[in-house]
Order: sequence, then structure tokens, then C-alpha cells
Amino acid sequence: MRSLHTIGRTAMILAVVSTFGVLLCACYANGGSTAGAGTIPTSTQPARDALRKKVKHVVIIVQENRSFDNLFQGFPGADTQSYGYNESGEKITLQQIPLETDWDLPHDSYAFITACDGTGSIPGTDCKMDGFDEEGGFYCGYSCPSNPPYGYVPHTETMPYFDMGEQYVLADRMFASNFDESSFISHQYIIAAQAEASFNFPYGAWGCEGGPSDQIETLTKDREPSGNYIAACYTDNSLGEELDDAGKSWRYYTTAVYGSTGGLWSAYQANSYVYNGPDWSKNVITPQTQFFTDLSNGYLADMTWITPTCANSDHAGCGSNTGPAWVASLVNAIGSSKFWKTTMIFIFWDDPGGWYEHVPPKYLDYDGLGMRIPLLMISPYAKVGCITHVHYEHGSMLKFVEKRFGLAALSASDARANDPANDPCLDFSQTPRTFTSIPAAHDKAFFMHQPLDLRPVDTN
Repeated sequence: MRSLHTIGRTAMILAVVSTFGVLLCACYANGGSTAGAGTIPTSTQPARDALRKKVKHVVIIVQENRSFDNLFQGFPGADTQSYGYNESGEKITLQQIPLETDWDLPHDSYAFITACDGTGSIPGTDCKMDGFDEEGGFYCGYSCPSNPPYGYVPHTETMPYFDMGEQYVLADRMFASNFDESSFISHQYIIAAQAEASFNFPYGAWGCEGGPSDQIETLTKDREPSGNYIAACYTDNSLGEELDDAGKSWRYYTTAVYGSTGGLWSAYQANSYVYNGPDWSKNVITPQTQFFTDLSNGYLADMTWITPTCANSDHAGCGSNTGPAWVASLVNAIGSSKFWKTTMIFIFWDDPGGWYEHVPPKYLDYDGLGMRIPLLMISPYAKVGCITHVHYEHGSMLKFVEKRFGLAALSASDARANDPANDPCLDFSQTPRTFTSIPAAHDKAFFMHQPLDLRPVDTN
């Protein structure tokens, strides 16, 4: 059996330890005051009643392939680090690398194991976080800067994201539920909280359209490739199925990309219940700009997912920097609609994309956790400029939905995850805040008229 321990190294250990489940809420209202510290509280019945009364809609906006250090570098009050180390113990200052690069970084299970440079008996555990320079296979040819993974996005490009963090809630302890840095697997975690122990990506069409020959390998409980393959058409329960059973509406806005990587952008393409049933034509909506039209027509589902095109995804290699404006246009559309006072918005980046990250992930099970990624929580019930250090993962967003709509947990990641509804940065008993538009270089009209980008954003 081949091992995920692909490179053995000795290097200095970064003395950075992630605190599990602890909150240090720094609220930057009125000139940057700091407030409070403590553990995340247990939800009370009055708090649950306030949530159910106030929140009628949940929106998850999915962006691509950025670590927290890479995208929110230097955000006041957040835990970022402007330098890293390589396997030789050399200190490397993070460099500015814009969103619109035409090259990409490796990001799969092997890249994670390498970057982690762990000392534990299980691959990718007890991470030293000094192996990013050894990820190898940087897809930038002669345009490669020195130490490509050690970079951050210039603040001139991330201003809409910083504005959202300054107005609402930024979580700096959000981790991927899956360790393998695969967007294909990550997108299963946002609809089903698991991927049936599979990892990386399929060998064939990415989803149910490939039939029985479309296979993906599974992991052992020791985080090793098992040599066993299953169909990349998952049969376990999903949030869509639970919402159907509860009589709740949902929509998944995406790009109609079929063939080898179709199941990446349309996660439900790899879900048998949806793909082979009426939900496929009813609830999976293309193109994603139809969201603007539906909202303008007075419709917002109880549960909504929105994925981007390559150009608007923040994914390295797509050659574009319109991602922040795309997200701002979605938030502004909701904020200016009749649904603002009843909507909770989560914005997250599905995996770190191979970019440097200094906070080591905890080992919770064979598939997780993965590297730290950004999470923004936007709501009229959010405190202004509140940074939360509560430990979150993919499953946390699903847990919020499940608790709000009375649904059962789907798998280990949402069962164990902290529920954002209990975060002290959110107060569902407060008077809803008036929405203030997020400034951005492009607005809804730009994206409504943008040529449809059918490129697959990722191939892993």
C-alpha cells in the first residue's frame, strides 16, 4: 500500500497552537474597542426561539482555494502571520501575489501531508507547518516567484472582504472538515458533511453522470489510501434530502459544467438522490446569476448555496481578480432586498489552495481537519467588526442550518462542530441592523452581463 508520508523532513517547529472551542471576541466598533473573552456558550431555549423567529433564510456563498493567512493577512485583531518557515528552518517573509495569477499551486492530500510536515504516527498530524516549499509541481513555469506558496493577496484587491469583516463577523479559527485539500471532496462536505471516506478526486467523470465506471478511492482509518474504489455517485443522505423531507425549500446556484470535472461545481451532480430525482431540474439552478433574478422577483429559498465561475472564484490560475466584487454583489443584493432582516449569510473558501498557513489543524478523525480557511458571517444580528476565535469547520455551517430547521446531523463533522448560532459575535435578540452597501469595483449589472465562464475552476 502506498503511503501518504511522501517526504520525510526535519525542520524547526512553529510554536503556534490552535485553541479548540475558545472565543476571544474583539469588536472593532467606534474606533476599535476590544470586548470580552470566554468559551462559546450552550444555546438556551430563548436564544433558539429568537433564532427561529428572526432567521428564515440561510445562504452559503462558496469561494475557492485561499488560506486565512493568504486572504486576510494583517486584518486588525485577527491571528495572521506575515512570515513562515521552510523545512530547513529558514524564515520566509510572505510576498504580495495578486488574485489574477495565471498559475496554480498543488492542493490535494499529498500537498497537505507535505506542507504539514507532521510528526504524528498518522499522516498529516502534529503539523510543524514548514513543508510548503516542498509541495512541488508549482504550475507557473518561468513565471514562478521564489517560494510560490508563501504569499498573500494585496489589500487593494481584498478591500470588499476586509469591509465585510469590519462591518460583520470574521472567524479566524475556521478549518476545512476534510484534510485532503480537494475541492471535489470539500463541496460534498457543504451538502452532506462527508464524502463516504473518499479523498482527492475521481478517475473519470466527476459525478453520477459517469456511471459505475466513475470511481474514487477511499481512505483507511489511519488516513492511508485503501486501494478500494467506490462510485463517485454518493448515496448517503444530504442536506437537500433532509430539507425536502422537512418541507423546506432549497436551491443550489452553479455553472452547468459537465464531463470530467462537472461534479466539482455542481456538488449535487455527485449525489444520487438529487441527480437521479426531480430535484436535479428543480433545485439545481444554472447559471448562478439567476440568483439575482430570483431575488428581484421576490424569491429566496429557505436554504441557498451559490458557487462562482472560474473568473469570480478567487482561485489561482483563473487570471482574474473579480471574486471580491462578485461576493460583494451577492451580499449587496440580499442586503437591499426585503429578505435582509431574515437572512444569515456564510461566506467561506473551500480549501487553502496550497497557500501558506501558520495555524496547525487538529487531528479529529481520518479525514480531518484540514488547513485553516476564512469564514465571514454576515447578518443584521451580527455585532460590528467582531472577530471570533471559536473553532469552526465545514460542518458548523450545516449545523446552523440543521438547528434552525430542526434537521438531524448528517455525519461526524456536523455532529461535532460548534454551532455559529451560539457565537457571542451574533445576537439574534438585538434589533436588526440597517444594511450598508459593500463598495466594490463591479456591481450586479456587471455580473449579469459578464460572458458565462464555463472553464472548470479546478481539476482536483
